[in-house]
Amino acid sequence: MFQKINTIAVASLLFAIIFSSCSDYQKVLKSSDYELKYEKAKEYYDKEDYIRAINLFEELISIYKGTSKAEELYYYYANCHYKEYDYIMAGHYFRSFAKTFPFSKNAEEAEYLSAFCYYKDSPPFSLDQSYTMKAIEEMQVFINKHPNSTRLDEANKIIDKLRHKLEEKSYSSASLYFQIGDYKAAITALKNSLIDYPDSEYREDIMFLILKSSFLLADKSVFSKKHDRFVNTQKAYVAFEQAYPESEQIKEVIRIRKKTEDYLSGKNI
Repeated sequence: MFQKINTIAVASLLFAIIFSSCSDYQKVLKSSDYELKYEKAKEYYDKEDYIRAINLFEELISIYKGTSKAEELYYYYANCHYKEYDYIMAGHYFRSFAKTFPFSKNAEEAEYLSAFCYYKDSPPFSLDQSYTMKAIEEMQVFINKHPNSTRLDEANKIIDKLRHKLEEKSYSSASLYFQIGDYKAAITALKNSLIDYPDSEYREDIMFLILKSSFLLADKSVFSKKHDRFVNTQKAYVAFEQAYPESEQIKEVIRIRKKTEDYLSGKNI
């Protein structure tokens, strides 16, 4: 019984605190005392109550536009969105801040965070990679503009991560053609992937899929196209064997080579 009463008392106290807090916030919102709003906005920010802070900063930015407080307010406002994980809006406001206050002590950080927001919005490799490419572009702009920045190593590491994601996307998309049996399209896509990412960690797999696609395409072709396509297969297995003589796929490569050579020598026409 005592425990139940105690629980009710605690709940009532919490409700009273929340209600009082909401009531105080509404008073601040309706107030025409902008200095009070300014102090309360920073107070909410320090308490990590970013939603309330955003509402106050948004109003104050228009009120103090052109004054000495405008820069600080705008930076707080951008940071509130960032702290709320709203990277689209945060990136927009950081970019706007850097353009509006190019000589601010926070301009460099705003430019970095603007690019970083694109990075945070970069989706898994299986999805559209527009934000990934934009993040690379923006991060490279930051590096070029601030070659002595303390964030340089971090920026380069992020670019490497993003490029790896694009590399993974390229390999995945190209290999999909092989999986669905469109070997002609697979060969083109896989070769383009190697052109775009010559040092790809998937290079061996890509070259093997090019070889296998070439063989399957030749093997399933009409008679008039078989010879030229088996010649292409021959080129593919020579290239693969030279690059990866100790590959785990070497037995399959040898099998393909034998069937290809048998056809080209006239044994299996």
